[in-house]
Amino acid sequence: MEGWGEGVYLFATHFTQVQRLQIPASDSLGIGAASGSISTIAFDNVQELLWVGNESGRIASYYGPDLQRYTSIRAHPIAEGAVKQFLFHERGVISLGSRSVHLCSRRGLNQWHISVPSMTDLRCIGFLDKDNSQILVAGCQNVMYKIDVEKGQIVQEIPTLYQYMILKYCHYVCAATTNGGVQLLDPESLGVVKEWQAHTNKLSDMDAQNNFLVTCGWSNRPYSPPTYESFAKVYDLRKLQQLPPIPFQGGAAFVQMHPKMSTTSIIGSTRGQIQVVDLMNPNTSTLHQASVLNSMTKLTLAPSGAAWAIADQGNIIQIWGNSRSKLHFSESQVATEFSDEIAPQPPMAFDSDAPFSTIGMPFYKEKLLSAWPEDLVYEVGFVSPKIDPDVIKHMTPTSIGFRAPNPRKTLRNQATKVSILDSNGTAIVAPKFLSERARDSNESPENQRRISDAESFTEGLAGSTKADVPVMYRLMEIKYSRYGVDDFDFRYYNKTEYSGLETHITNSYLNPLLQLFRFTPLFRNLALHHAASGCISEGCLLCELGFLFDMLEKAEGEKCHATNFLKAFSSIPDAKKLQITEETSPQNTLEVRVQSANRFILNQVVLDYRGVALDDSKLYQTIVVNAFTNMRCLSCRHETFRNIPKLLVDLSYQLNLNHRIRNPPPTFSRVLEESFKRESNPRVFCDKCRTYRQVFSCETVDSVPPVLVLNTGLNKQPEGKQLWCINGWLPERIGISVENGKVMCSEGEHLRNLQNRHIRQLTIYNLIGLVADVNSGDHQKPHMVSLIDVGLSTRQPQAESQWHLFNDFLVRPVEKKEALHFATSWKMPTVLIYQHQSASNAIDDTWKQSLDTICLYQNWSLNLYDVPRENWPVVLDPSVESPGPGTYIPIDTEFVRLQQEEIEILASGDRNVIRPTREGLARVSVLRGSGPDEGVPFINDYISISEPVVDYVTKYSGVTAEDLDPQRSRHPLVPLKVAYKKLWLLLNLGCIFVGHGLIKDFRNVNMFVPKDQVVDTVTLFYNPSRSKRNLSLRFLAWYLLKENIQSQTHDSIEDAWSALRLWKKYEEFKDAGIVEKMIDEIYTAGRKYNYRVPEKREERYLGLGASGRETPEAGSGVSGPTTPVGKKAGATEYFESPGR
Repeated sequence: MEGWGEGVYLFATHFTQVQRLQIPASDSLGIGAASGSISTIAFDNVQELLWVGNESGRIASYYGPDLQRYTSIRAHPIAEGAVKQFLFHERGVISLGSRSVHLCSRRGLNQWHISVPSMTDLRCIGFLDKDNSQILVAGCQNVMYKIDVEKGQIVQEIPTLYQYMILKYCHYVCAATTNGGVQLLDPESLGVVKEWQAHTNKLSDMDAQNNFLVTCGWSNRPYSPPTYESFAKVYDLRKLQQLPPIPFQGGAAFVQMHPKMSTTSIIGSTRGQIQVVDLMNPNTSTLHQASVLNSMTKLTLAPSGAAWAIADQGNIIQIWGNSRSKLHFSESQVATEFSDEIAPQPPMAFDSDAPFSTIGMPFYKEKLLSAWPEDLVYEVGFVSPKIDPDVIKHMTPTSIGFRAPNPRKTLRNQATKVSILDSNGTAIVAPKFLSERARDSNESPENQRRISDAESFTEGLAGSTKADVPVMYRLMEIKYSRYGVDDFDFRYYNKTEYSGLETHITNSYLNPLLQLFRFTPLFRNLALHHAASGCISEGCLLCELGFLFDMLEKAEGEKCHATNFLKAFSSIPDAKKLQITEETSPQNTLEVRVQSANRFILNQVVLDYRGVALDDSKLYQTIVVNAFTNMRCLSCRHETFRNIPKLLVDLSYQLNLNHRIRNPPPTFSRVLEESFKRESNPRVFCDKCRTYRQVFSCETVDSVPPVLVLNTGLNKQPEGKQLWCINGWLPERIGISVENGKVMCSEGEHLRNLQNRHIRQLTIYNLIGLVADVNSGDHQKPHMVSLIDVGLSTRQPQAESQWHLFNDFLVRPVEKKEALHFATSWKMPTVLIYQHQSASNAIDDTWKQSLDTICLYQNWSLNLYDVPRENWPVVLDPSVESPGPGTYIPIDTEFVRLQQEEIEILASGDRNVIRPTREGLARVSVLRGSGPDEGVPFINDYISISEPVVDYVTKYSGVTAEDLDPQRSRHPLVPLKVAYKKLWLLLNLGCIFVGHGLIKDFRNVNMFVPKDQVVDTVTLFYNPSRSKRNLSLRFLAWYLLKENIQSQTHDSIEDAWSALRLWKKYEEFKDAGIVEKMIDEIYTAGRKYNYRVPEKREERYLGLGASGRETPEAGSGVSGPTTPVGKKAGATEYFESPGR
């Protein structure tokens, strides 16, 4: 005890006042703050800061013994009154108001603010555990709150019968009640463990540390107001019993426990008396007297124990300590951040002899504060509009100027708004709709502007910010007319031979990733060979990738969309669980979604491949990193080995990025090496210890596949962005070798030296491309683009790289410098793919010779009950009916609506289409085009649709709800995958499809058919010089075939059969050399009857037979002529096929 008493004496006797700061009440704690006295003070336990709160809800901090002003913020509304208490966390400072809890960083940035209606009179706050992850908030109310500090959320609202004034944590939650009692609460259940009456009135202060609890408060006296007790009460928290009190004649109002000296306490009175006393030896004490104005209001002790601070009613703060030079508040070595000092400019001579080159110009790497967001920028004037060409054409000189007739293209007093931003040539000008362009006869093809003709924006990319994002990288949006998406001019954005993908489909954020997979030759070959196999599994992503890749290659720059793949992707339950679909991941960033989807798609590819192939070695040799994980228990040293194949590698930037000039930044190959040999210390179950232990985990790699997929992982490691911004940091070629489980990577000059010296076996990889996250403006949400070297996936090797930008449906070539340039402000990579150099241009088309066509010769059905025999199609006989190149097959499809058109009516009355109608395939019929069974269907599939159908459009489709119901349908129902694959097989077998309006049908089916494999009667009987209108199938059949089809509803077999006979009629006209004459006559009749089939009574009036099949006399001009003599056509006898 004597040792402790001597320590108290040495600690206390050297304390003097080292600083005194007056805070004006009129500007308390900050410029512009409301007036108010100091309500609470506390020392920070992390940095050298003293925090002060006042009665108007403002908090401020002061740095060091000199109390230099640091931060000042409004934490709580003025209406809440005084700041009650501070708590300090590694994330920042938690302050308590009467009706809210606030967390801000030590620099003053708000982290979270919690205020709920049930918070009415909060008084105290305290931690619930040693790791400070949760806090307890209580007060003079019947509800307490558990708050998660990291999430900033209320975890639990706890009803209570007590009202609390003070909370402290020391083994228990020590809570002071309003009636002078003290309760010890269990930190987990918050149940009362021990309770005693400390004072006859309420407590004024309380502190707990090192198993001791010290309180001070008021006592009630007869016929007089409550006064401070002259004793400080002491309690032992280990034995849960009261110890002898500490006498203090001045009236104990404040108490603080010393953080290092376990039994030392500091007790203060309102008159400025401060006593340092040993709890185990009360006779050893030291008394100090502080000079205070009126009375002392607060006393707090620094976490270091080297200083205390007091505040009085005059808003004066005093710091007491040993000496100003050695005084520190916190034991932590965390430095306090200050603003950078502006270096003084060197003196510069400026006279008539000084050259202008000596005058420096400012250079900025970051976005300036003067670069206002777009919503705050207004145009105050407009460029004068161009004079109408019609006005210039008809101008005549007058005495003063010129005059011309008003072309009356605008309303009276209507002015044309010409934007300043659009006039400078840097903004994207939307193209005209195709329907508008067709009506505009003055526009010649050579004058049509292409966005792909815009100049390169490579220059100036180094300092690009959101406002300076090149036009080609900005978010692409499809505009809709009343004709839907088909009226949009996609070729305006792409004149290359590589097709882009449309964006009006859910989950189209995957478009750039799909393009990257498509241009990876080995991955492309894998998908197409699998699609050509016998896989008919619905939801097989590998098949859908093969179908998509084949469509993009056949399209050769025409518009495409990935509807079927994205629909299959969304239908997989695991995709929704991982929150990588747009409807399930509103909070995930696009970068997180794309990288998670990349991993998910690769996993699904493995599962889909194994579902068909008996041997998966080819798959493993293509995309799987063969890796082993060695885990050693840190307790028992037991080691285990696990073979964990990896489909991709997450880059790790756990290197020293704070490099200096002497230590250059790590190269990409160095980062890739570290990413292969990940080391960690997770807690896993140890088989030897039979419990969860911390282990040392290290990965070793046995082999690296030809296709190497990388996730950049910048969302979790933003410090790596500074590396990507280094010019030339991402190499086009890398070398990888594996020796004894260790991966060694090289690039640049080092790689060339290794190749020349043949030091080790190297595998050279070429960069196929990457997916980049682009943030292109304040009014545009972030989106993804892909930058791909398409020269590595052509059938013939290219002399130089051919980098292209794929921004959804915008495709254009770019320079390598632009493709591999990154900027933290607007462009960062998310996914990269490298491929073995020997696999470059390894395009394998042998899958076309190994098509599994078994589904063309079998009938399928998902019906729960038997389908009537007459409704089954007559499947092909493989011995005599094998479709191949040049086989003509009539086809027709029917669709139902899965989503109605979404429109908005503008204030001007204009109709703006937000999202077009979405249709789903409901029925497909394919007929024999020749032979004895000509016209007999061999495919007549009704499609089982899993999505809700909003409109069956029975009048035009002939499909009812009963037809698509597996429990009620009398027609064979098949999955969409089966119906699609049948058409895909016929396409790749070289068949020629005959039908009416096939371009739109195949687009809705999500298939692209080359023009040489399509015979469309819409195109055959179209004459743009006579009319811009396409002729309907019904009208053509009535005029040329003398048949009245589609009178009640549509039937796909009937429509396909009619299209076949119309084509043969066309061939007859062609042989006779009267095609143009016949088309002119058809359009003449069309104008006469408004392109509609006349009613029965109108036919009788015109002299037509009742059946509508009689051929009128030549020259009557009423109906189509008889077939002229020419080459004999095939049999055209109508076949009453089953199901018609």
